[in-house]
Order: sequence, then C-alpha cells, then structure tokens
Amino acid sequence: MNKKYFALKLLPNRPDFAQTMTPEERAVMMQHIGYWKGIMAQGKVLVFGPVLDPEAVYGLGIVVVDDVKEVEEFIANDPAASINKYVYYPMMAVVPA
Repeated sequence: MNKKYFALKLLPNRPDFAQTMTPEERAVMMQHIGYWKGIMAQGKVLVFGPVLDPEAVYGLGIVVVDDVKEVEEFIANDPAASINKYVYYPMMAVVPA
C-alpha cells in the first residue's frame, strides 16, 4: 500500500498560549510531547514541534500513514486535543527514496 503524508497543525486555544500556559496546561502539553515521541518511535512521524510564529505559536507535525483514519486516531488520542484544536491536510510529499 502507498504511504500517505499529512501535515497536522495544532492550534492553541488562545494566541499567547505558549507564553501563558497554566501548570495544568503545561502538564497536558508534556503528555502531548511524550505521546508524539511514541508515535515517532513507530516511524509514523517525520517531524513535530512548535512553530515560533510571532503572531501565535502553533504545533506542526508531518506524519506518514497508510490511511487517513490513522491521522484521526492520532488526534483523538492526543492529550493536547482536549485543550487545543487540530486541523490536518494531505501532502504531496517529496521524500528520499
């Protein structure tokens, strides 16, 4: 089966989220990092992390999956989805052979 690539964007619940996280939000975001590191260890995440956009920091990840349902499951199980919002888009990725 051909692999599919998706860009995932984690949108904060407020523009200054990265700078003003509460201790509870920080704990959720630490769980979020551990969650995605686990998926990365499975070879399904090429890169992820915060994008330091001066307008509002947001998260970005590039995943490689067999089916879009995997992307939806990743998002549904991410602790950060409980306090932030995800959008995702298919990519026509160019990757090394």
